[in-house]
Amino acid sequence: MTLGRAIATVGGFTLMSRVVGFVRDIVLSGLLGSGAVADAFFVAFKLPNFFRRLFAEGAFSAAFVPLFARELTGNGRDAALTFARQAHAALLLVLVPFSIVLMLGMPAVMSALAPGMRDDPPTFSLAVEFGRISFPYLLFISLASLYGGVLNGIDRFAHVAATPVLLNLALIGALLGLTPFLPNAGYAASIGVAIAGLLQWLWLLVACARDGVAMKLVRPRWTERVARLVALATPVVIGGGAQQVSAMLDVVWASLLPVGTISALYYADRLAQLPLGVVGIAIGTALLPLLARQLRAGESDSAMANQNRAIEVGLLLSVPSAISLWLLAEPIIRVLFERGRFGADDTLRTAGALAAFAIGLPAFVLIKALTPGFFAREDTRTPLYIALGAIALNIVLNIVFLWGTTLAHVGIALASSISGWVNAALLGAVLIRRGQWAADRRLKQRTLGVLAATAGMGGVLWVGLILLGPALAHSSVPGAIALAGICVAGGLAYAVLAAALGVLSLSELRAMTRRKPAIRSGDPGELP
Repeated sequence: MTLGRAIATVGGFTLMSRVVGFVRDIVLSGLLGSGAVADAFFVAFKLPNFFRRLFAEGAFSAAFVPLFARELTGNGRDAALTFARQAHAALLLVLVPFSIVLMLGMPAVMSALAPGMRDDPPTFSLAVEFGRISFPYLLFISLASLYGGVLNGIDRFAHVAATPVLLNLALIGALLGLTPFLPNAGYAASIGVAIAGLLQWLWLLVACARDGVAMKLVRPRWTERVARLVALATPVVIGGGAQQVSAMLDVVWASLLPVGTISALYYADRLAQLPLGVVGIAIGTALLPLLARQLRAGESDSAMANQNRAIEVGLLLSVPSAISLWLLAEPIIRVLFERGRFGADDTLRTAGALAAFAIGLPAFVLIKALTPGFFAREDTRTPLYIALGAIALNIVLNIVFLWGTTLAHVGIALASSISGWVNAALLGAVLIRRGQWAADRRLKQRTLGVLAATAGMGGVLWVGLILLGPALAHSSVPGAIALAGICVAGGLAYAVLAAALGVLSLSELRAMTRRKPAIRSGDPGELP
């Protein structure tokens, strides 16, 4: 499968998930609003989600996939599956006691995660209860992430990319079906999270069996390959989830601000995550196994070319997305969420955070495109050191913005964006210094073209805001139509300008998404 086709596959299913996720968030905002119950649920949900991204997705994507690709290419399917099953046993050995300990110690965990909530005992108690109900999600989704690494390693991206849809559907179903029978919607949402983890695990368990890579239970053994996996994964656990660490720190800072701040940051982050998920995560998911195989085969030039194309695609989509979210933050929040328990004040608070998050969107996409350059070479330490520096900067900036300015929660989002840009810049600088990446002529030219086309699109959006301002001031059908019209006009302007500047080409898009010839029978690593 070509890089472009892999990115399109992952991005397409991720876009589907995000669309369903917006429906989920609309249901959440209508039933939970932006008050104490919402704050308690979002804090509880962030906890297993954080460990999922940090330990399961981050560590196993960075450490497991290159090692799995090495076994697959060098020793064939049987050796690769043996290694995967050993990793599966090791993951279970760690996750089960870890989950039990954290569920029992949930009050202490919540005190550390959201210290400001301790001043509001009822909200704090809800957060503890919601955390215990939803935390089993970590066990199931971590196993599903390992299965996803196996499937991605053999170029089976579709089932993995479709998995998050189950989370959104389970939450929507639980909220609508269980809320009338429970004290509040937070309990229903927490139960929905736990059910979603189970469904996602079963979905990928069946997918692995169908593709001939079934994850059978084996006795845990400390082998040379498992030791190597742990050695590579440990730095990623600390550093590969820099964005997740920053997001968790955002909760700590937000808990010190008025009620509703945590919820506002959640809704804003969800919208900012749409282009990041569709573009950034798709690029990182598709690029890592490809680079690992090419570098293993000694094809350094091809690996560098693919890294440039991944960055090119990332900038092509993330830069205009960032400008659009920044300019349209308030009408987007109003049209999507301002109803039920989500009021006008919540709209203004959330829109400010969204505009600040949008500033860092291209940086976080670049991080997803650059880190595979390290992970594919089995270097997980360098991104660790860079990420720790970015986290330290994030902490300093939050202190400055919260206590040295009047930015409040907007400062929390802005600190994340600034630290993201520093992270991306340092990753790129190290790869350049090592001679492992250099921007080619095409990337330089098209980056300038993207910036020019985005500037033109921004002008169209600005004019649209002026002309349709009265309609956008209300959460109504005319407001939704006006917002859709502005988005379509901006998108068309960007497409026309990008094509005129040579940034977009239909023939290149068709070539990128064309399927490669199948592996010849008998080739090393051939899979059904």
